[in-house]
Amino acid sequence: MKSIAVDDEPIALEIIESLAAKVSFLSLQASFVNAFDAIEYLQQNPVDLIFLDIKMPDISGFELLKLLDSQPLVIFTTAYTEHAVKSYELDAIDYLLKPFSSERFIKACNKAAEVLEFRRKNLNQKPDFLFIKSGFEQVKVFYNEILYIESAGNYMVFMLQNDKILSRLTMKEVLHLLPETDFIRVHRSFIVSKNHVSKIERNQLHIGKSVIPVGSMFSEDVTNYFSGVIL
Repeated sequence: MKSIAVDDEPIALEIIESLAAKVSFLSLQASFVNAFDAIEYLQQNPVDLIFLDIKMPDISGFELLKLLDSQPLVIFTTAYTEHAVKSYELDAIDYLLKPFSSERFIKACNKAAEVLEFRRKNLNQKPDFLFIKSGFEQVKVFYNEILYIESAGNYMVFMLQNDKILSRLTMKEVLHLLPETDFIRVHRSFIVSKNHVSKIERNQLHIGKSVIPVGSMFSEDVTNYFSGVIL
């Protein structure tokens, strides 16, 4: 977890540097007594976490955060109690009141690590649904509900397990919306859910009670995919 420390008191920075060295997952990249130097550094070197003093001579810690394009996690370090409420309004991870113990410092770092891990997981986690425009509505549909999609003139028909939705989309637009890992185009007019195919024949697929044709232009892709998953 990359971090920096900003405090106009050199002794306070020395304490943070000493404590940070004891936290295995924490990498203190730099320390600054000048807040503007810290801002300049952050513009070129994004970090995960800032240890930030509040009362500084030229600019407060709160004002510094407002000048940043991206918002890293923040642990405020201060000798004053009256700013605690405002710090949490800014979604601070913690508020360390000087002088703080090593145990208190490590506890704050652990909280920051947990939040960072949660954010990273959510960032990498792809949604399992999409919104389909139908008339004047946007209908939420989970990918695993979709059996297949059929082109019908100027519309695309989403056939679901218990419903169907008509949407004024093109085949190209639908292909862009759907994850390639779960869906495959098998015909000029059909896209099917790979997970819902129950039977494979030479020129057609079965999904439940529906029989979906496989076009000659797409038969090689269909064969290659399903031969790879058949044991």
